[in-house]
Amino acid sequence: MKNLADVKIAFFDAKPYDIESFKKVNERYGFPIDFFPSHLNEKTAALARGADWVCAFVNDDINAQVVDALVENGVHFVALRSAGYNNVDLRYSQGKIRYVRVPAYSPHGVAEHALAMMLTLNRCTHRAFYRTRDLNFSINGLMGFEMYGKVVGVVGTGIIGRITAEKLLGIGMKVIATDPYPNREWAAEKGVKLVDLETLYRESDIITLHCPLTAQTAHMINKATIALMKPGVMIINTGRGKLIRTEDLVDALVDGRVGYAGLDVYEEEEDYFFEDYSNRIIKDEILARLLTFPNVLVTSHQAFFTREALHNIADVTLNNIKVWAEDKPLVNEVCLNPNPDGTCS
Repeated sequence: MKNLADVKIAFFDAKPYDIESFKKVNERYGFPIDFFPSHLNEKTAALARGADWVCAFVNDDINAQVVDALVENGVHFVALRSAGYNNVDLRYSQGKIRYVRVPAYSPHGVAEHALAMMLTLNRCTHRAFYRTRDLNFSINGLMGFEMYGKVVGVVGTGIIGRITAEKLLGIGMKVIATDPYPNREWAAEKGVKLVDLETLYRESDIITLHCPLTAQTAHMINKATIALMKPGVMIINTGRGKLIRTEDLVDALVDGRVGYAGLDVYEEEEDYFFEDYSNRIIKDEILARLLTFPNVLVTSHQAFFTREALHNIADVTLNNIKVWAEDKPLVNEVCLNPNPDGTCS
């Protein structure tokens, strides 16, 4: 049993909103936290010397070099303040560092953001906003379509995918869904048609991605799969950037095969998202190209970004560490080969 006031946390990639939410929630825990604005990498890992835990986010690349640097500085525990952990080299970390995460913190927020992106792209409200600020009240070029009765394909029926599907059913869309482990009882209850992935590609007017990034899902949206889709399909990604091969998406936008793209994530986002580049040049030519399309909406990994989510992230993260301090089994631990109940041996 450890005194919480003695458990030191090194917090990386700290933004003002992170600091505010964690400080407020930490009033109930009392951990000493050092907030660092820099990303975690092999050079900055030395900042964690003397800490018991490191707290990291999605754009902290915890590769083999970072693992070695943390271990060299005496750190063997990392609290990920995110659900995803594809930025972690779990295999190399075995026996060196243990990880916990926040499995679900804003499922309604992410689902609502996906829906907002669909509505914005369809009805061109983002373009109308700027047009009317220039006193241009023409509606030429802003025509949308009625989403009522259209087919939306939901890829992934975890909690976020299910909530998204239910919201889309609420506006009268026909929902089809795919998942390697389908929840048939839920689908039957809600009137969602479960299909294979190829069928979803062929039948959907809108495709929204809510699946994890794995070896099987990496670049699942590519030239070949786009060719299966309806001409003018809308693709929404609030999951992980590497679900889409962006070069192929750009080509499909140019030739009109893809009619709309809403991207809250981007496969090379770590250098740009969450940062202010308004006075700098974007050297990523693909991202720069995406930003020129009138039928593309890019947001900076903000689907999760609600007051409720920030509170939940802080509370679950600090409670994960509190459980460790109380010498209890780590909850929400991430490991390569979890037990059937999801725990790690």
